[in-house]
Amino acid sequence: MSQKIILAQPKDYPKIMKIWESAVKATHDFLAEEDFNHFKEVIPRDYLPNLEVYLITENEDAKGFASVAEGNLEMLFIHDEARGKGLGKTLFQFMIDKTGLTKVDVNEQNPQAIRFYEKMGFKQIGRSEKDGSGKDYPIIHMSL
Repeated sequence: MSQKIILAQPKDYPKIMKIWESAVKATHDFLAEEDFNHFKEVIPRDYLPNLEVYLITENEDAKGFASVAEGNLEMLFIHDEARGKGLGKTLFQFMIDKTGLTKVDVNEQNPQAIRFYEKMGFKQIGRSEKDGSGKDYPIIHMSL
């Protein structure tokens, strides 16, 4: 398998959103449909253009993406069909080496993600009742 990590371009946004949708449907069963639709609309419009987003590809096919801003992991999503194959770990390690990543905020209702980041060496340092959008999804703040 030929894996590559590349800087995403605006032409990649539809692929990124397909990955996001697949990953969120598999891991965020707590997310209300109206919020899912809200994020699906605002991510490509308001977030992606303002972030450096990296795609992980396998045989030229995009399988996941991640972005870090100011040392905080803003996003790391792997397509549901590609989960459990080490792509998240590879992409995560790349982001640490490339960006100096030290912090991540994780939905409390996503225990798989919390376990993943704990395995990567993160510890819980705090908790918020609401997410960054002010919605009622508790967030666990983690740090290396």
